[in-house]
Amino acid sequence: MNSIGLVEVKNISKGVVVTDEMLKSAGVTLISSGAVCPGKFVTIVGGELSAIHAAVDRAVLVAEDALIDKFVIGNLGENVFEAICGTAMVKEKRALGFVETFTAASAIEAADAAVKAGDIELIEVRVARGMGGKCFVSMTGDVADVKAGVEAGAAIAAREGVLINTEVIANPHPELWEAVM
Repeated sequence: MNSIGLVEVKNISKGVVVTDEMLKSAGVTLISSGAVCPGKFVTIVGGELSAIHAAVDRAVLVAEDALIDKFVIGNLGENVFEAICGTAMVKEKRALGFVETFTAASAIEAADAAVKAGDIELIEVRVARGMGGKCFVSMTGDVADVKAGVEAGAAIAAREGVLINTEVIANPHPELWEAVM
């Protein structure tokens, strides 16, 4: 699946209604849906691009003023889906990069931009669970590629005004890898 859409809303009950409407409005597949800190609700759907657009458009109408963020990505970058699901496998531990954001949508968009900007491997896209609503993208690769990935991801989040911080560690200590992975 390489096309996904996401809707993030301010409250759980509205999130459940939005998710129901998304699923009823178009032939999409529910990838993930649930409450995240601090009481927000995030729904991710996949499927045909036109169906995802229809589902996200419907969600925006239903969410009204509870909408925090949304996106549709028609050609999801390599390894992004696995990083969202926590199933990404890192082949080689090299430089380490992070993009930290305030919204789930911006974190996933940052991850997508990062893999398209450089030859990096995503480690994880952590979406607001247990982090006070914050999200982050972690990646590894050669230093120059990680820097390019972090810059591309940061640009997406900064454009939306939700960038918290970025970091690149050129040569992480081996014990740090154990803590991060």
